Amino acid sequence: MSLQTIINDSERLLLGEQISDVYKKDAYVTDVVDVQAVALVKTTDEVRKLVNYAIEQDLKIIARGAGTGVAGAQVPIHGNELIIDVSQMKQIIELDEATMTLTVEPGVLLSEIQEYVESRGYFYPPDPGSKHSTIGGNVATNAGGMRAVKYGTTRDYVRAMEVVMPTGETVELGSLNIKSSSGYDLKNLLIGSEGTLGIITQIKLKVLPLPKYKQSVLLAFDSVTSATDGVLTILSNGIEPTALELFERGTIAYSEKFTKELLPLQLGDAYVLMTLDDNEMQSITRRVKVVEQLVQNKAIAALTLNKEQEKSAWKLRDYILVALMEFTEFEMLDEVVPINRFAEMISYTKELQRKHGIRVINFGHAGDGNIHTVLMKEDLEQEIWTAKREALLADLYEKVANLGGLPSAEHGIGIIKKSYLEKMINPVELNLMRKVKNAIDPDDRLNPGKLI
Repeated sequence: MSLQTIINDSERLLLGEQISDVYKKDAYVTDVVDVQAVALVKTTDEVRKLVNYAIEQDLKIIARGAGTGVAGAQVPIHGNELIIDVSQMKQIIELDEATMTLTVEPGVLLSEIQEYVESRGYFYPPDPGSKHSTIGGNVATNAGGMRAVKYGTTRDYVRAMEVVMPTGETVELGSLNIKSSSGYDLKNLLIGSEGTLGIITQIKLKVLPLPKYKQSVLLAFDSVTSATDGVLTILSNGIEPTALELFERGTIAYSEKFTKELLPLQLGDAYVLMTLDDNEMQSITRRVKVVEQLVQNKAIAALTLNKEQEKSAWKLRDYILVALMEFTEFEMLDEVVPINRFAEMISYTKELQRKHGIRVINFGHAGDGNIHTVLMKEDLEQEIWTAKREALLADLYEKVANLGGLPSAEHGIGIIKKSYLEKMINPVELNLMRKVKNAIDPDDRLNPGKLI
């Protein structure tokens, strides 16, 4: 069996110079290595046959979607890998309203899923910032996003999935049953495994009825510390926000420059953008009033947004990363700490800014303790930037560990954060992970060298 007999379409089988460098790097990993081939698959059967080919030829495999990952999980690091690109497996197969389940292929974009279900009166809650990421990639990293504070992460919406295992066997993990106490939860084991245990070829997602009403509120504070105090006050008083996003003035300024729009409030040095949803507008109105009362001694301004202002404010929040990519070189982290240590962690990043001479800005999902700390290269020479960055990261992740946090909330470990994970978790837990990997993939064929 040859690759050409499995993929007989030359436009879907890339060899040699046909392979673009886009398959060999991501935002933070740019060392280019040669790979054997890139196969753009369209069916589960093609994936299965490619895995069997890799077994025969003793090749390593990397599964890949839209390539939006920022942890080095989808880049080749050994050379001569076979990349299986699932981005053309992009069919929305079925919306089963009886079980409120949407069946999709892994290459469907998150934005396409959200638009599809909302047009039919349903709601897929996970809302990572990268709407052009694939659902397969979301499952592989257990993506979270802005609505996790109320609705949870991708893991909470995967009912079942079809997976091609490292042996070439195909299996469906999970089921449409709401409850299960029937053996090991293998489905959840693969969610967040970054393509190291299996290749996802179909996913059944839980959807919810679309809430009838929503309302956004923008709160301005004179400091990040005041803003995080406001967040904790909101969370501890039963408000149940759908989203609770925090960002600094210096962060949103990039987005304003890029979009040529201004945040509806221009006061203060930090902001909290909150959305509430419900089937009763009266409930939302009541909770907005409670929030205004709760933060009246903490916030310097509070604005209930009209539809136009809401659209603009969330556009600015969504475009932060795009704007940073347009105007400067940076590294974005996604550390997570217990929610009561959120303010302390952000405050510490400012200490690191002064200590290491690297500008640090923050934004993130304040409602669940997930911080996006951004290290700005600015005018630093590459050698100086590299040294300062490594020293800052060592201090930062040590603090994260001391606060009971973890190096990644939603982007994954890949190769970028692997050394930090190894230092931060219990060696017994790390050894258990490695035993699981070895039991399922004893030849270390799927995405070797990543995660653990």
